[in-house]
Amino acid sequence: MDKVTDAPSIDALLAVMARLRDKDTGCPWDIAQDFATIAPYTVEEAYEVADAIRRGPEPAMLMDELGDLLLQTVYHARMAEERGWFRFEDVAAAITAKMIRRHPHVFGEADSATATEDLWEQRKDAERAARAETGVLAGIATGLPALTRAAKITRRAARVGFDWPDAAAVLDKLEEEATELRAELPRADRARLADEVGDLLFVLANLARKLDLDPETCLDGANRKFERRFGAVEASLAAEGLTPADATLDAMEEAWREAKRQGL
Repeated sequence: MDKVTDAPSIDALLAVMARLRDKDTGCPWDIAQDFATIAPYTVEEAYEVADAIRRGPEPAMLMDELGDLLLQTVYHARMAEERGWFRFEDVAAAITAKMIRRHPHVFGEADSATATEDLWEQRKDAERAARAETGVLAGIATGLPALTRAAKITRRAARVGFDWPDAAAVLDKLEEEATELRAELPRADRARLADEVGDLLFVLANLARKLDLDPETCLDGANRKFERRFGAVEASLAAEGLTPADATLDAMEEAWREAKRQGL
């Protein structure tokens, strides 16, 4: 049997990636890639794992998507090894050490009563300090989805007391930002409008955080609800021989209201 496949699973995967990246006998596409070109695929695969989980208990699909995500780690580790930076084994060792370090209540360094979010954050603060990352907001990845990053930024600020007292106060701020946006509408200055819309979205991310909700999940739910209802609108119009482009806004609104009445 081929030595690439005749090996324990992770060793076989590492061997496959090494062959794909071999400059003499590998795949031209894989050889041409670098960290920057592979990064978007890494993000995409993480979303596909989340989507497989959302779709429900389909073990085969989840296993497949987790494999795709694992491949991304192997890919980046291989490129790092080629540069003499580190190997996949170093990545595994580092995350193992980090998990032990961040869970002293599990691995014997602290009483289980101290197993709190504060303890986790204290450990992360120490790690950031060791990397010379200073400031309350240090270390928050810039590549995160914007709503997720907004929630993380404000959660970090809230830890030092820079926060609204409750969700009602955030709603007051939301009304204030909406008023500011309305005032900008007559001028139609795109830069100013973008700034005010950004403020609105930032406050909404804060509102979700104050309600212990994930803003990305909330928006994803709203997207899917809109898709369901608009699909019902299209189906209703099609039954009358119409498309949305042919129909009046009143007709589409009525079909939309009917979709809501049906609980879509």
